[in-house]
Amino acid sequence: QVQLVESGGGLVQAGGSLRLSCAASGSIFSINAMDWYRQAPGKQRELVGGITSGGSTNYADFVKGRFTISRDNAKNTVYLQMNSLKPEDTAVYYCHAFIRATLMNYWGKGTLVTVSS
Repeated sequence: QVQLVESGGGLVQAGGSLRLSCAASGSIFSINAMDWYRQAPGKQRELVGGITSGGSTNYADFVKGRFTISRDNAKNTVYLQMNSLKPEDTAVYYCHAFIRATLMNYWGKGTLVTVSS
């Protein structure tokens, strides 16, 4: 079992920055990749980007150059640094973990990011 807890959401003006954190606990040694998703009101959940256990990252085109994903293995935490935020970035941001050995997916409860124009 893996537990994920997001934090760091809030209200920010357009052009501002926020850093989200995702603290993992439980069987974290078995996690192959961790990702950030978001879901805006009335829209489907979409992938923002992710980081593998080896540290490789990938991003959706709509955040490339603005968002950065990193990890602190000592703290079992993954971060999403969001810069140059736009009103369309307003969404609930979710942390996701995947364990290939069991094909299990784990989700946090999400943290709300609101970007005002």
